[in-house]
Amino acid sequence: MEAVEVKDASPARDLLRQLASQISDLVHGVERHIFIGNMIANIPDDQRLDLRNYFNGFLLKMSDNSASDIDLGGFGSQGKVWYRIFGSKRPDETWGSLTTDESSILVQNVLSERQRQFFYDRRNLDFSYVLTDNGKVHRFRADAYLDLDEIALNMRAINEHVRPIQDMVFHPSVLNVLSLAHTKEGLILVTGITGSGKSSTLDSIIDMNNHTVSGHIVIIGSPIEYVHNSDKCIVRHREVGRDTLSFKEGAVEALRQDPDIVMIAEMRDSDTIMTALEITDSGHKVFSTLHTASAVESVDRIVAEVPAVEQERVWSRLADVLQCVISQKLVPSLDGKRVLAKEILVGSPPVRAAIKNKNTSEIYQMISESSDIGMVTMEQDLKHLYMQRKISKEIAVNFANNKRRMEQILQMM
Repeated sequence: MEAVEVKDASPARDLLRQLASQISDLVHGVERHIFIGNMIANIPDDQRLDLRNYFNGFLLKMSDNSASDIDLGGFGSQGKVWYRIFGSKRPDETWGSLTTDESSILVQNVLSERQRQFFYDRRNLDFSYVLTDNGKVHRFRADAYLDLDEIALNMRAINEHVRPIQDMVFHPSVLNVLSLAHTKEGLILVTGITGSGKSSTLDSIIDMNNHTVSGHIVIIGSPIEYVHNSDKCIVRHREVGRDTLSFKEGAVEALRQDPDIVMIAEMRDSDTIMTALEITDSGHKVFSTLHTASAVESVDRIVAEVPAVEQERVWSRLADVLQCVISQKLVPSLDGKRVLAKEILVGSPPVRAAIKNKNTSEIYQMISESSDIGMVTMEQDLKHLYMQRKISKEIAVNFANNKRRMEQILQMM
């Protein structure tokens, strides 16, 4: 995309009102959005550019106010543009109000005709968006969806720089597991709820390998977020829906591309999970994510996601290939920002035996007693952050997976 200049909002707002006034009140639901899409396709390019520049102004303000996400459109937005800043999401009154039709026009204007058609068919669209402002490239991960028949949009800013792996303070044993130089195969998971920084952690790990080991990295994402420039590794980026049809197909195809590392941005279904296990079985290093809050829950979730007839085999395969699980949370800090708290499971012989024997209830205790090889429970890490005076005692308890255990640990101090 060419560089953009954010112009005075008034002409764009006038154009929005004019276009919205042309939408018939007799058209509703998806048919209304198709009507809007057809209208956008027929307006002059300079008007589309004005609308895009106005929309880009919403995004550029994210850098100014340190926002991670922006939301607009749909019934729930109540006509406002919302930003998430250091974990809290609030409306920005300075933008005024947008009708649902005006929001729909703005959103559909940044989509291609093919993307619009996909959205009409599926009622949802994941896509990436790039804008350049004064030579600076801004990337966003976006999701368009319906909220009471109206188009709503969330966009997340992609970090412009990768966080150095050293800033994450991993134990040397854990760094060895994450590095292709020390471990050529195995499954490494980064888990946590949406917005917990999983993608940023994975990018840090990929960046470390890219700059230290000679190899081939294939990244499969929906959409692709941070784009890595090849250094010691050749790094391929394959976006689901654009470069490959699905996570599963992208992973299968990767095996024919001579990879050393395959990063599957998310293990969304049993097919992708089984494919990831097959890739690790073939001697490759695989990184992926899950929406789970703890390391033990991650193991149980993988098994629960696959068909019952496959579960016995998955217990055994997972015990053989699981190298590390990093479960993380972004926790409110005393300085009004957020700090990373993490739980780390390493695939030691006792852990592998517990998985093979389906005794995952034993793993938490193993983690808590294995700090010498880099393992740490979420509660231990929260205690560490509290002792460093980065978080409050209340936050430590509130964000613990085991609140009773957290209270016991704090009482022992």
